Amino acid sequence: MQRLVLGDVEIVRLVEYQGPFGPAGAIVPDLAERVWRAEGAGLAPDHYEAASGSFVGALQTFVLRSGGRTVLVDTGVGDGRERPGTPLFHRREGGRFMALLARAGVRPEDVDVVVNTHLHADHVGWNTRERDGAWVPAFPNADYYLPAADLAFFDPAAAHPARAAGGPGPELWEDWDRVFADSVAPVLAAGQAVPWSGQVRLDGALVLAEAPGHTPGSSVLRLDSGGERAVFVGDLLHSPVQLAHPSCSSCFCLDPVLAARSRQQVLARAADEKALVVPAHFAGAGAARVRGEGAGFAADWADWTPVE
Repeated sequence: MQRLVLGDVEIVRLVEYQGPFGPAGAIVPDLAERVWRAEGAGLAPDHYEAASGSFVGALQTFVLRSGGRTVLVDTGVGDGRERPGTPLFHRREGGRFMALLARAGVRPEDVDVVVNTHLHADHVGWNTRERDGAWVPAFPNADYYLPAADLAFFDPAAAHPARAAGGPGPELWEDWDRVFADSVAPVLAAGQAVPWSGQVRLDGALVLAEAPGHTPGSSVLRLDSGGERAVFVGDLLHSPVQLAHPSCSSCFCLDPVLAARSRQQVLARAADEKALVVPAHFAGAGAARVRGEGAGFAADWADWTPVE
């Protein structure tokens, strides 16, 4: 567990998992294998496993203490979830997330705001927990900020046209429906959801903004406090290799072209503002300030303070 402070906002990083996810060439398929081989040495060992050619990443949540409130940015995979399409996520156990949260001094009832940057399985899992055989909100006093465009896309009751058209495939829809049923629908049923679109200010330091492409409602959370800035970018980036090649999207992006456009815009602004870029899946240092270099960007990695 690690922390840093930007202005008046404390950020605590909770890592639920860190390690290989799968073949790097499959995670960011727009990059040729020769590019991975050429640039892998600079990414290893934190972001690339040279021996297996695997992408190395993290499942993590960021706890923000801002304006007297506790904010969670994404909630990981969750325990006890049926995720047969993704073995790493399937029926996880051990309660690591809640244990880390407790170490950070946060009880479930202390959480005021949950931000889901988008509604994929590894960003909403701890939205809920099981109680008496049913899924209920894990944070009983929190407002859950959910992108309205993702609700319209993933909610089975919304009957999005893409579902009727059969894309991107029935197996994915089945996976997404499971995620919605156990990690999103209970929040809606409890009346704790705050659907949003456009741009929403959470407090004097934090603003949510749309950055679509990875999913229709993918978003970023901007932090501006005491002259210091950060941007939590969710899955706009999966690997640092995308900093050097911002036109390359991950295999998980539903609209790769739009995702690349959002990525370029967010990174260009971050470079201009010297904002710390905080992706959901960067292992190692986990965050970086970026600067323009060639056709892309280079990273100056964050220096976190360990939390004992």
